[in-house]
Amino acid sequence: MFLPRRIQTQYGRYSRVDDIPYALPVDSKGAPAMVAAFTVDARRAAALLPGNELHPLRLSRDRGVLLVSVIDYKQTDIGAYIEFSIALACTHGRRPAPPLLPLLFQKRFGLGQYVVDLPVNTEVSVKGGKGIWGMPKHLARLDFRVENGSVSSRYEEGGQQAVRVRIERPKLAWLPLRMAAVNYCAFRGMLMKSTIYFRGRFGFRLGKSAWGTLEVGDHPRVQVLRDLSISPRPFLTGFFPSSSGVLDDHFEAWFLTQPTLPPDTYPEGLESVVDLGQDQTPMPDPESDGAPPRVLQAVAPLPEEARP
Repeated sequence: MFLPRRIQTQYGRYSRVDDIPYALPVDSKGAPAMVAAFTVDARRAAALLPGNELHPLRLSRDRGVLLVSVIDYKQTDIGAYIEFSIALACTHGRRPAPPLLPLLFQKRFGLGQYVVDLPVNTEVSVKGGKGIWGMPKHLARLDFRVENGSVSSRYEEGGQQAVRVRIERPKLAWLPLRMAAVNYCAFRGMLMKSTIYFRGRFGFRLGKSAWGTLEVGDHPRVQVLRDLSISPRPFLTGFFPSSSGVLDDHFEAWFLTQPTLPPDTYPEGLESVVDLGQDQTPMPDPESDGAPPRVLQAVAPLPEEARP
């Protein structure tokens, strides 16, 4: 895996940050992962991006990208856990980028994803991910199922169903990938940028061959998704049977700004994590036992052979 030289020099060293011990670099091994990409209304996506420096990645003049990624971490410094990411593909800069061009010139346009919601199923993952890197992590009930024809995950919190995603499992993970991905997150009134380097063999389906479902329930955390005009089917689905990653311990942060002085309210800050412990016990699986959310935002039926 390609890593910046600074990270390579940290092998064999240790850190303790917010009382969480880390063996450097901060990495994971053997993690299966799935991804589904849907198109959304770009103007409505722009309204969800904080500040004035993030802009939706546009596939066309009017359509942006919603990315749903779920990783079943098997081995990390903080134990095993599941992470369910809901994000908008974005660029960073003074003005919006032309459609598609950032895919070719990623660094120039600051290509990444703005993380809208990031439930995880262990307490220590919330403490580290939010307290250190500013990621919008919170505890929820999650699962990750790899079956004969499909890969799926459910997200439930407080007895309310939030999101369920399911894709057709590619027959072969043939493409070796090594790449860096950038996350943008809002925390403490700041925009925080972090980078993960990962590798694995990737199986995917693109365009009309991509089959999957995205079901949005009635939990308040995910109601913002309803305004995005999500496409009824994904344009890309993919699966890593096993992946490895390194989360860079170097990250950037700068103030979020608004046209006028913000109201006298304090955004979510360190008080949300300072009293958290380091429990690595996963939350129980969702209680719904496979039942779909009561309200469906976007649904495209899986082919017969991919249904459980």
